[in-house]
Amino acid sequence: MKYYSTQNPNHKVSLSEAVIKGLAPDNGLYMPERIPTLSQDQIESLSNMSFQEIGYLVIGSLFTEDLTDVQIKELVDHTLTFDAPLVQVEDDVYSLELFHGPTLAFKDFGARFCSKLMSLLLTDSDQKVRVLVATSGDTGSAVANGFLGVEGVEVIILFPKGKVSLLQEKQFTTLGQNITALEVDGVFDDCQTLVKKAFLDPELNEKLLLTSANSINIARWIPQCLYYFYAYSRLPKSSKKIVFSVPSGNFGNIGAGILAQKMGLPIDQFVAATNVNKVVPDYLRGKEFLAKPSIQTVSNSMDVGNPSNFPRLQALYGNDEELFRDKVKGYFYDDQETVKAIQAVKPNGYTLDPHGAVGYLGLKAFMDENPGYVGVFLETAHPGKFRDVVEEALEEELVLPERLAAFLEGKKDVIPMGKGFEEFKGFLEGIA
Repeated sequence: MKYYSTQNPNHKVSLSEAVIKGLAPDNGLYMPERIPTLSQDQIESLSNMSFQEIGYLVIGSLFTEDLTDVQIKELVDHTLTFDAPLVQVEDDVYSLELFHGPTLAFKDFGARFCSKLMSLLLTDSDQKVRVLVATSGDTGSAVANGFLGVEGVEVIILFPKGKVSLLQEKQFTTLGQNITALEVDGVFDDCQTLVKKAFLDPELNEKLLLTSANSINIARWIPQCLYYFYAYSRLPKSSKKIVFSVPSGNFGNIGAGILAQKMGLPIDQFVAATNVNKVVPDYLRGKEFLAKPSIQTVSNSMDVGNPSNFPRLQALYGNDEELFRDKVKGYFYDDQETVKAIQAVKPNGYTLDPHGAVGYLGLKAFMDENPGYVGVFLETAHPGKFRDVVEEALEEELVLPERLAAFLEGKKDVIPMGKGFEEFKGFLEGIA
């Protein structure tokens, strides 16, 4: 299987190069040159499979030309060590809980898969790999913990000063070992720009082997399709059409859902639910896609004004704007609406985090406008990761899971960094 750049379909590379490089030299994102389709019998048999068995089937279909069966099993077993329960919240409304991993966020799936795949592909290399990661919150913690202690890999995380929750910050600034955290005086988009510029800088790339573990990397992006298959397999059998609502920032997660759909999963519609960083909902309602400076909100992991994965969504729909807008509906919500959703759902016995609340709101809005659906929203992080917001909304104290509370004990260790590229480049040259 070859992987092409969204900027130039004629530029194709191997799986190994796509994963290790992360970003194409023309600044494009890598995409598989063809998407395998599961048979109707395979789709119908999903409900009888375990999460791991679904993983073997799906990842096997995607990577069978590049990995052995043993490697595929090893990769899936390393990734799927925790569950993703489907929990009914209301009639025909389900929450897919993706926060049962080591850092209590959905990105644990992609980060564990990415670290394992990189280690498999780097077996014969003696060159140290530097993984550059821009984070608005959960990516940093998931990648840091996914790569912690992996030999031959050094992780450098860039995060915006004062714009990440305390718990998120503690999960990647207290680890030490092969994890370095850079506290950037700017917003997430500044961090993302620094990382992209580093990948495209010829001088740096001569001295260092740089790669990414953001969702721009196919090794982080592709495995997220697994929990869509799993959610479908656990939904009660019904004649109703299925809609998935995905709280969205960089738009990798929803892209992985669309990938699952292209592989044959019978999802009828997607909802892209965002906070007031709404460039994609605006596009889906007919406006031109126009990147904007990001705005800080209580759902900070979605504070992205220039979503990196947008070209990937376009590619999945064959650059057909009409089809894209037909199959994906966009909704956005401000902080006040987000907090009200947390309060409204609590009497059902369910506690939302701010991102799940946005996903829930988008799902409800779509289902109100389009009767006859069963809906799943993605609950992407444990509410305890956004303790201040949730406790204030509900006027009650949250009990933190033990492994989350343990992170609070660690001592923060960061390197301050401006948002100018030359300073960042100088730092990287210093560790070459």
